Amino acid sequence: MDRAPDKLTRSRDALEARIMQAAVEVFAEAGYAGTALASIAERAGLSKQNLLYYFPTKQILYEKVLDQVLDQWLDRMNILADPDHDPATLLGNYIRAKLRFSREQPQASRVYAMEVISGAPVYAETMRNKILPLLQKDIAVFEAWMAAGKIAAVNTTHLLFSIWAMTQSYADFAAQMSLVLGHSPLNENDFEEAETLIVDMVLHRLHLNTVTSSETPVTSTAM
Repeated sequence: MDRAPDKLTRSRDALEARIMQAAVEVFAEAGYAGTALASIAERAGLSKQNLLYYFPTKQILYEKVLDQVLDQWLDRMNILADPDHDPATLLGNYIRAKLRFSREQPQASRVYAMEVISGAPVYAETMRNKILPLLQKDIAVFEAWMAAGKIAAVNTTHLLFSIWAMTQSYADFAAQMSLVLGHSPLNENDFEEAETLIVDMVLHRLHLNTVTSSETPVTSTAM
């Protein structure tokens, strides 16, 4: 008797995960306005009526997808809060984690990017509430490093904007990069080269020693 609810819960969770994955794929392909719930249901292999049982409206499902994407993306920001490692190691791991997200979750990144590019009409308030506290915490970390003479003075907000742009572009503009490079999808070597260059640029600006991609990254529970 005790095992039945567990089995039911697992079945429901698995179905919701399937719907979420289908939604990420369809929203990434068609955008919010161009997506129909029927298309998501078909991609997930169930009827539209069944999908509506779990997600009554397209906006509810869309916001759930964006919640998942943003939470996964923000998890990587926690890396900079680790006081046990030096700035060069933390920044190398931070950039590495952001690039890993772009490589492993390119469709999710595109869904989020499309919402932002369109002016965040659905998700602006949630973005503000979730991003600002972590951004302010990261800025405080950089200010402490600067005060201790560990890094050169820098506008932390714009530095983080630049890191986000450089790392996310490998998901959001992967099609353009593939056209230029002559192969699709982007491969492991592409991401290793990107990591080395981005890390070197950031650490050079901060007057830190470079961290190569061959270094063993610090394990983070956020990953």
